[in-house]
Amino acid sequence: MTTFTSVDAARAFALGGNARLTLSSLRTGARYTYRVAATRDAPGQKSGFFVSLLTGADNEADYTYIGMLRGGKFVMTQASKLPHASAPVQAFSYFWKHVGLGDAIPPQLEVRHEGRCGRCARVLTVPESIDSGFGPECRGRLACS
Repeated sequence: MTTFTSVDAARAFALGGNARLTLSSLRTGARYTYRVAATRDAPGQKSGFFVSLLTGADNEADYTYIGMLRGGKFVMTQASKLPHASAPVQAFSYFWKHVGLGDAIPPQLEVRHEGRCGRCARVLTVPESIDSGFGPECRGRLACS
């Protein structure tokens, strides 16, 4: 796993459209993995992002919906499967409160990606791609969108 040090890189990765990221608290030792997937309202259009928590052993399929990123904010919906006060929801809210606004990654929080592109989910092999969280083709497409 690669740790983000830049708030801009962490935010861009989370909003890539198909991101899987892990948040680790250096204070408590708690760790949660999330999938942040773009909604598709019209071809090529993203109006929001579904946020899901890894809740099972299959890290490809065992995700539980917890809320959405909409209008730059993390919000819970009627379909959210965990309560707002749950630790995983609070952890993502804390992350997005800082990273979504572009403040800074808090020193007690580690934000990592698993070595897959945040847009297409292909395995990253080039050091520059591993650092950014995006392959060269996807990085080019993000710059143009």
